[in-house]
Amino acid sequence: MNNPSTQTLAAPLRLLVQDWRARFERFTLHSETLLLACVVFLLLAANGPFWSALLGDRSLAELPTWRLAVGSFVALTALHYLVLGLFATRRLIRPLLSVLVFVSVLVGYYMNHYGVVIDPPMVRNVLQTDWREASELLTPDLFLHVLLALLPVAAIWRVRLRVRSPRVALARRAASLGAALLIGVVALLACFQDFGSAMREHKAMRYQLTPGNVLWSGGRILAGHARNANVPRDPPEAAHRVLLTAARKPTLLVMVVGETARAANFGLNGYARMNTPELAALDVINFPNVTSCGTSTEVSVPCMFSPFGRADYDEDRIRNHESLLHLVDRAGLRVSWLDNQSGCKGVCSGLDVVDLGGVQVAGLCEGGHCMDEILVHALRDKVAAGQGDRMIVMHQLGNHGPAYFRRYPQAFEKYAPACANNDLGSCSQQEIVNAYDNAIAYTDHVLGQTIAYLKTLQDRYDVAMIYVSDHGESLGEHGLYLHGVPYAIAPKEQTSVPMVWWLPQETARNLNVDLACLRTQSQQAASHDNLFSSVLGLLSIDTPRYRKERDLFAACRPDARHLVRGAAPAPV
Repeated sequence: MNNPSTQTLAAPLRLLVQDWRARFERFTLHSETLLLACVVFLLLAANGPFWSALLGDRSLAELPTWRLAVGSFVALTALHYLVLGLFATRRLIRPLLSVLVFVSVLVGYYMNHYGVVIDPPMVRNVLQTDWREASELLTPDLFLHVLLALLPVAAIWRVRLRVRSPRVALARRAASLGAALLIGVVALLACFQDFGSAMREHKAMRYQLTPGNVLWSGGRILAGHARNANVPRDPPEAAHRVLLTAARKPTLLVMVVGETARAANFGLNGYARMNTPELAALDVINFPNVTSCGTSTEVSVPCMFSPFGRADYDEDRIRNHESLLHLVDRAGLRVSWLDNQSGCKGVCSGLDVVDLGGVQVAGLCEGGHCMDEILVHALRDKVAAGQGDRMIVMHQLGNHGPAYFRRYPQAFEKYAPACANNDLGSCSQQEIVNAYDNAIAYTDHVLGQTIAYLKTLQDRYDVAMIYVSDHGESLGEHGLYLHGVPYAIAPKEQTSVPMVWWLPQETARNLNVDLACLRTQSQQAASHDNLFSSVLGLLSIDTPRYRKERDLFAACRPDARHLVRGAAPAPV
């Protein structure tokens, strides 16, 4: 039976709930009020890194600090209101604000958690990320933020908006935008000296302001796609090999594109830990002072395979021009791309591509990922299936974070305790470094296995191997983790990368390379910009885009004079 006392208590409680529900359902807002409330919420809830950068070194007890804080907050609120107010019509306002709130909360989480900033390359990286990479960024803490993001989104859809005639709605919106412009200008003038100085000194701040960073970066990407859709690709250029002797063995060049390996943690470069023992025992040529073209795969890979590089960087030109691989393939070498990562970013389009993402090999593949030794297996299969001059690119999973512990077998956990969590915030910096160094040690093993296999082919081929990482990684220095900081302000940890070349004596002799000279050259500063012309020089491929001053072999090849004709780049 029902308890009478319970019924007595439940009745007024039910009436109270119904009363509050009725009050809420009668509560209505102008669309401008909802828009302003959401902008204020986002600036307060999703911009911790921005406000820390702007006010972190100032005293809250001083009046100029409060003038800067209040003035910049009002000015930025007005700016976001102005931009969103142009598009947030009564029908679009709910879906637009819902997406912005949800995305901004996630962006705020990653900026707080890893110290990343949101610029066009970072947004492009996110759009290009496959499910295997994305799954490693899913943590319980992230799910909590997703749940928290759903609360304001639910409120956006629950609140009722007042219905007005089109004429009244247009007049009210125009008046609110005009007021926002006026208020924003006055607020900015009140703090402009301090605000402008801070933005000039800390350029990263402009990419920490959410949702402005998302809107700006997304707009840049869409504009770039629209622009490139109407721009024809540059026509293929002439390319042919200049062979000095008719009787020779075919050439087999293997290029290993590393992932997220930084020079500072590479044993051959003098790191305190010798985590590259197999390479150290081999007769390799190490380049200890190499800089990358970008701080993300999306930027670095197209750039390193282009004739332009960082020195002449132009994203549109790079993406509309054929890559080094296309040119090498047209010169007569069969080019193959073996991929254990998230694709070649366009540099291997139309060539022979092997995607190892769905391969299942016992002991090497589990959880949607394969260890990088799968690339050595694929290399053997590719060489066995063909003959003649070859260039084979192996794209590693390497040290891709944050799950460094998943990049190596348990047998390679030499440095312990190692962070064994996707959430780097749950590990100490030393544990993160230990896991990262273990992954470098495994890359060393993969490269050692690759060279060991190439040695078995020396009776059939002139073999050679290049290893170079696409970009570096931050492991907690300056509060930064992972990579992708805009290049102009990127720390050395993200732009300094390892590079190793292996040429046996016989290959060097047949390709007319002076190894002693090359070892001397290797101590000079180099970069991704050198790869294009150095590969062309090593393979004796003549093309107008070859630049002798960027060829690492030019001073060490007596026959390099035949390529001087192409030293100056052809006009585009």
